[in-house]
Amino acid sequence: MKILVPVKRVVDYNVKIRVKPDGTGVELANVKMSMNPFDEIAVEEALRLKEAGKASEVIAVSIGPAKAEETLRTALAMGADRAILIATDETVEPLAVAKLLTKVAEEEAPQLVILGKQAIDDDSNQTGQMLAALLGWSQATFASKLELGDGEAKVTREIDGGLQTISVKLPAIVTTDLRLNEPRYASLPNIMKAKKKPLDKKTPADYGVDCARRLEVLKTEEPPMRKAGIKVASAAELVDKLKNEAGVL
Repeated sequence: MKILVPVKRVVDYNVKIRVKPDGTGVELANVKMSMNPFDEIAVEEALRLKEAGKASEVIAVSIGPAKAEETLRTALAMGADRAILIATDETVEPLAVAKLLTKVAEEEAPQLVILGKQAIDDDSNQTGQMLAALLGWSQATFASKLELGDGEAKVTREIDGGLQTISVKLPAIVTTDLRLNEPRYASLPNIMKAKKKPLDKKTPADYGVDCARRLEVLKTEEPPMRKAGIKVASAAELVDKLKNEAGVL
């Protein structure tokens, strides 16, 4: 069984985000980039399924600029078997990503697609659901536990009320939550080997997908600075401030 794992190149989660002076977007020049943390969890889960004998091949795919090759090589260093780069310098929105992944899935015929529930740069939380709709496959989102059985996947989901366990028929789309696993670190020998592995490089045009943007960003602003907190002498004073100053009561 093949497992397809889409991965995205994003600003590293440890980096403090800065807005460009002209407000046209986020500053990416000379900023550390890495694999989206939720996608890293997806890669780890696919590798664990392969190590357990549930899968035969793990294929990583990324859509983005040429530098996204680094993200794919990270996936290869972790243990992925193959990698596909769909190179484009355009900002690809979730629907276009889902359309491209649909073409890849039809070409590679995986039984399972595991991807992060969202990317930490746009927080859209849309691609997995759109991909399931386009393919007509079962889906299980926000997975905190995944078990494969005979022709089905048993998924424990994190929902507002706690945990929910469902079974979905394969082929299926599964999106990962933070508590699914702890991703492994790629060893130095594997990193060196990954640098030599060939990548399958394509473009959106090869799949006949139009990546033109449908949304226009008018302006990007940093959130306002948080005001310092104050101490109150009594509960009565707290209620008074909440009512007369904050206006929340």
